[in-house]
Amino acid sequence: MAIPGSTPCPAVPLPAAGGLSFRPLAATDLDAWLALTLRIAAAEDAPWHDTRSELATCFEDTDNPAEGNTAGGFDAPGVLRAFGRVTKHPGGAAGYAFGGVDPRWQRRGIGAAVLAWQEDLLRARFAAEGQPPGTVRVYTPEANPAHTSLLSGAGYSTVRYFSEMLRTLAGAPAVPVPAGIRIVAFAPGLSEAVRLAHNEAFADHWGSEPRSIQRWGFLLANEDFRPDWSAVALDAASGEVAGYQLSMYDPERFPKEGREEGYTEVLGVRRPWRHRGIAQALLSDAMARYKAAGMDHACLDVDTENPTGALGLYEKMGYRPLRRTLAWDKAL
Repeated sequence: MAIPGSTPCPAVPLPAAGGLSFRPLAATDLDAWLALTLRIAAAEDAPWHDTRSELATCFEDTDNPAEGNTAGGFDAPGVLRAFGRVTKHPGGAAGYAFGGVDPRWQRRGIGAAVLAWQEDLLRARFAAEGQPPGTVRVYTPEANPAHTSLLSGAGYSTVRYFSEMLRTLAGAPAVPVPAGIRIVAFAPGLSEAVRLAHNEAFADHWGSEPRSIQRWGFLLANEDFRPDWSAVALDAASGEVAGYQLSMYDPERFPKEGREEGYTEVLGVRRPWRHRGIAQALLSDAMARYKAAGMDHACLDVDTENPTGALGLYEKMGYRPLRRTLAWDKAL
């Protein structure tokens, strides 16, 4: 059933491979989708995977309604064994492909068939928006040879590297708040101002697209989001948002990796307030919040070619690279 007000999606034949029956995913498939996601993550020792709340947003996304932008492959007994999803933001130059195959059903050509369907669907979506063929982008952990083989064999090239960085909270730096700036806890009343500040701060970042009100709402509704660990830097004179950091907590980290960590999901400073130490002060504030909540590590991700020099800033704050995620592109 289509979401009222959602973007119509071109009809593209669904994948056909491995003896699976494919159809669009529905909200009633959420438990099966999560179970498949967890099976894949366990077999691949994946550093991250979508949570239940993240998967649930797929059935609310009006820009990328699940009815036309997902495909689930079911075996004869009706068990979900593979999935694919694409997203594309209106007017965007890239579309994004997400997918996976049950470990017991791999090496049957299913992943390649799903990827080909995703490419066909994105070609149709670019055409439907009156745009020239754009780019398909896929993100994968670096330490996954199966993904590397599939994507390189399908004509994708690695175009960007993102480093997950970690530091212990022992001896965390106490950075003073710059003059003329107030750091306050994130609150719902600040949400829209922070969203607009985020879109402005990330306008010069590779691959970044403005966050719509709906997409921003998905972020704040994530089950891992911790508003009490998040903060906003306000200009003391004008009250404008100068910078912000939003944090997450993944309860699976401790049983899997033996540490309790606060994760900085997004950190940004608007251009007029850059080079004043606001980012460092926000990170220092975040570390204090994490430590007070019983965490022992702080974690974040960074584009290694970030134009603001974020990688060097994080290294100076004591973060060290842990592992990398690759961005793969293919021109349609």
